[in-house]
Order: sequence, then C-alpha cells, then structure tokens
Amino acid sequence: MDYQLIIDLTTTYWWLVLLFLFVAILYSSVGFGGGSSYLALLALTTLSFTEIRSISLMCNIVVVIGGTHIFARSGHFNWKKIIPLVLFSVPMAFIGGYLKISQSLFFILLGFSLLIAALSMFFNFKNKVESDEFYQKSSVRDVFFGGGIGLLSGMVGIGGGIFLAPLLHLTKWDTSKKIAATASFFILVNSISGLLGQITNPEFSINYELTGILLVIVFIGGQIGSRIGAQLVSQLFLKRATAILIAYVAITILNKYFF
Repeated sequence: MDYQLIIDLTTTYWWLVLLFLFVAILYSSVGFGGGSSYLALLALTTLSFTEIRSISLMCNIVVVIGGTHIFARSGHFNWKKIIPLVLFSVPMAFIGGYLKISQSLFFILLGFSLLIAALSMFFNFKNKVESDEFYQKSSVRDVFFGGGIGLLSGMVGIGGGIFLAPLLHLTKWDTSKKIAATASFFILVNSISGLLGQITNPEFSINYELTGILLVIVFIGGQIGSRIGAQLVSQLFLKRATAILIAYVAITILNKYFF
C-alpha cells in the first residue's frame, strides 16, 4: 500500500472528504445512502463520469448496510410489500449500470436527477398516515415504480431512495418508519446490482486509493448518523441546506450539457 499516495490524495481532496463525512451522517440518520449528494460533490471534481458512478454506489452500500441492519432488527420491514418494489428494480439497476452511455447523456441524466432529488429534499414530502386502513396497496404500481427507478439508478449511480421515498409518502404506502426502512433496503440492493452491472462493463475504471479513503469516511459517518439520528441539529434545516447545494450543482451541470 502506497501510504504517501493516500496522504497526498487526502490533502488534495480534503474538502471532498469532509463533505462526504457530513453527507453520510445526514443521510444515514434518515435511512438514505446519500448517492445524490455524493454524485453532486464528485461532479465538481475532475474524475471521469464512470468513476463518479462507481464511487457513489460503493459509498451508498457502505452507508445503508448499517441502517438496513438496524431497521431489520427493529422489525420495520414488510416483505410482502417490499418484494414487488425490488422484483424488477434489481435487474433493471444491473442493466442500467451495464449500459454504455456517453458522458453528455450521463451528465444530462445526472442534472435532472439531482434537480428532482433537491426538490424532494427541500419540500420534505411526508405523510401522516399511521394506520393500515388508509394504505393504498398496488403491486402493479410498486413494480412500475421499482423498475423505473432501478434503471435510472444504475445508469446514474444512485440507490434510488431519494426518488422512491417521496412516491411512497405521496401514495400513502405505509408509515414513515416503514418507508424509511424500505428505502434503505431498496438503496442497498439496487446499489449492489448497479455496481455489478458497471463492473461487468468493459469501460469500468476506478481510482482505488481515493475510493478507499471515501469509503472509510462514509462508513464512519454512516455509523454516527445511524446512532444519533442527527439530533444535534434540525434534520429539516440540514436537508434543505443540502438540497440547495444539490440544486446548484444540478443547474450548473444542465447549463453546461443540456441548455
């Protein structure tokens, strides 16, 4: 292991390391992986878009493993409702990760995805339903949601929870805790599937040293966030502040590659 290279990379990307730590703490406290924010931050670097996708998914996996375990131990999973969501999302995420796309298409998809994610975070969509009598079950709808989000997730490099959770809240799918648990599991399996799709793509490449540093950082942040639940600062304030950053990056990307 080249320790001097690791020190040099940490020094060069110190701002990225600190922001990744912050994002991991914030997102893990609410059951998300942070893929949208990782992508936004990585888009500000000179890394290739193939590396950006892979690093984001790896960080997602590291962060949500802890949250998924905690949710499972607390009994917040309703597998009969989760299975239709992931039935097609997992293979579609693999296909999305494997697809060969151009750099311009990637950044256009990324820009719109980040913009939607920013709006979702800023307006903090929630439902107040806490009783089964209000739930609207539809396996066909869940399969459609899961498959579409899974494909986009694999192509862009996110887990998809930032898109899934608002949809589930708006359709009164379940209680807030169960939606958070479902989003965590959804992110985990789609991130793994999307990453596997990318790895099998002949164009796959990654900076292993920088990736290793960021994975360690988000693991630490994920452990902190899963336990403290961001109790020291208002979650709504943090989410809206992060949403503004994501929106800024999204508009910058779209202005360069789309408009």
